[in-house]
This record gives sequence, structure tokens and C-alpha cells, in this order.
Amino acid sequence: MTPRAASPSTLRNVLFGVLLPACGLLGACGLLPARQPPPEPVVTRALPPPVPRTDGAIYQAGQQMELFADLKARRVGDVLTIRLTESTNASKNAVTKTQKTTAVANTGPTVFGKTVTAHGLPIGTVSMNGADSFDGEGTSTQSNSLAGSITVTVVDVRANGNLVVQGDKTLKLNQGDERVLISGVVRPADIATDNSVTSDRVADARIGYAGKGVVNSANSMGWLARFFNSPYAPY
Repeated sequence: MTPRAASPSTLRNVLFGVLLPACGLLGACGLLPARQPPPEPVVTRALPPPVPRTDGAIYQAGQQMELFADLKARRVGDVLTIRLTESTNASKNAVTKTQKTTAVANTGPTVFGKTVTAHGLPIGTVSMNGADSFDGEGTSTQSNSLAGSITVTVVDVRANGNLVVQGDKTLKLNQGDERVLISGVVRPADIATDNSVTSDRVADARIGYAGKGVVNSANSMGWLARFFNSPYAPY
């Protein structure tokens, strides 16, 4: 018995039945929350070995005490406190309105001052009217603030004396974890007498604030809600 070949409509239905769920699964995978990459480790620079002490000497290199110098960070390995005073506000408003009106009137031909007609109706008389309008409006407002303090480590000293700092702080709370990371370049003249500097004085600043746990998960939109708010939604 010779097997009968499947009809084109049957093959089409099979392909739609296989490809459509596969495309849906691929789209859903794209809507899943992206896993945040782990933060870059703090790059520490090896400190020079201490100068060996010489017994019996009054002055020992590397063991001196600076009685008249401020206790400010200036060497690799020193710590510096950065006070976070970040505050940003952004607002944008856009309004667009367009309007267009078109009117066309054309009378038919005349012969010896009389309009040419057919069955009592004028020939070639045309009259058209059209109107088009658009009214769009958009408003966007965003505000962010970050306050606190974090102590970082000097990882490098540039040729002009500026300090390259980097550090992070992790808080383990009862319902989640919070982590603050910061890196940048600090000018020694901006360091206060208490060995601190505000974050707005940090050049090339990279500040990160992230959290994980049940509180962070409660503030995240579900994958189905993200689908209906994405460009893949059909409506």
C-alpha cells in the first residue's frame, strides 16, 4: 500500500503548530529578567616591602611619624571616605499639533455658454473636501537621589598626584542585600581635613547601587506584564 503524501494545507498547519510555540518561547526568554553581571573586583596595587629596621638607630626609614601633616590619603593603600550627595532631576515636555484642509472644485465643460450634460446631469463637475489633523503630547519627569558615605581605597597615584580610588560596601539585611560600588579619580586639594570628599568632586565617577532579595523582587515587573509593555505586544 503506497503511503499518501500530505497535502500542502496539512504541512502548513504542522509548521505553524511547531514554529508558533517556538517563537513564543523565544520571545518569552527575551522578556525574562537579565542576570546582572558580577561587579568588577577591586584592583589593588601591591605595596612596596617595608624598609628593614636597624636596631639602635634613632631615625628609622619607613617608621617616621609626621606630626605636622594632615592625615589625608595620598599613597597607594590609604583609605578615603566619599560622601554620596548625588541628586538628579530631569524634565521634558513636547507638544505637536498639525492641521491640513483641502478643497477641490472643478466645473464641467461648457459649449456656447451652456454646460454639457448627460441625462440631465452636468459632465465633469467634481467637488472634493478633505481635512487632516494631528494632536500629540508627551511629558517625562525623572528624579533620583543617593545619600550616604562609603570608604574606598587608593589603588593608584597618577603622575600629577591625583588619586585613583575604588571600593564597595555590602549590607546584608534581613530581607535582602544592598551593595554600593564607586570608583573614580580624586584631586588631593578636594580632600577635607577629616579625610573625606563629596561624590560631586570625584572625576570619572562610576557609582552603582543594586539590591537583591524579596524586597527587590517585589518591585520588579513580572514577565507577562513586561510582555504586554514591550514592542512584541500585538496591541
